[in-house]
Amino acid sequence: MNELVDITELKLMQVSTATLTTVLFKRGLRNIFLQGVHRLRPGPNMVGVAYTLRYIPAREDLDKLASFADRNNAQRKGVEECPPGAVFVIDARGDASAASAGCILAARLQARGCRGIVTDGGFRDTPEIASLEMPSYHARPSAPTNLTKHHAVAINDPIACGGVSVFPGDIIVGDNEGVVCIPQHMANEVAEEATEMTVFEDFVMEMVKQGASTFGLYPPTDPSTMDRFNAWRQEKGR
Repeated sequence: MNELVDITELKLMQVSTATLTTVLFKRGLRNIFLQGVHRLRPGPNMVGVAYTLRYIPAREDLDKLASFADRNNAQRKGVEECPPGAVFVIDARGDASAASAGCILAARLQARGCRGIVTDGGFRDTPEIASLEMPSYHARPSAPTNLTKHHAVAINDPIACGGVSVFPGDIIVGDNEGVVCIPQHMANEVAEEATEMTVFEDFVMEMVKQGASTFGLYPPTDPSTMDRFNAWRQEKGR
């Protein structure tokens, strides 16, 4: 399992998914924002390495309550093997008619040091999951057990979640707007550029709130804009 460098993680904790999508778009990546996925409770950014679970449609002869006792059940095995610092990402095929997981498994992931849990399906026990410190994202609440619609088939394989390809080791960043998947090999450079872009956009926002026009300011086509930005940055210690 790849690990994040501490400084990269710190930078990604301070930038928005909106900024990250722009930085990734500049590198040719258009489909990296998970669609239809919402945070249960606002809070600080979620940053971690992707660890995945894939569901296929349930089959009645296999998906019975007794299957939970099997230590090779991919859902339970994945929860017990998910490493500290990871984000547990679930491919539920966008089907929220049954739960991807509930509060007990989410609490277990938190206890193991997991940084978050994301599904393009639904969760059950959502009030309890929302009360956890660990960030959680889903499409909508769904009380029925996963067995009614989902068969857990693979852990830590490439998956699709929210219409986005997620590979084990990719960097998952979530904020109060949504979740972005960053290819692991470009995480450091993306974090650096997103940090710089955030500082500049903070400057722009302050200028706009003071009455400045966006023309020449954003983007900075007026040559004086960068001079003013550098002076502002020095003044603010940014």
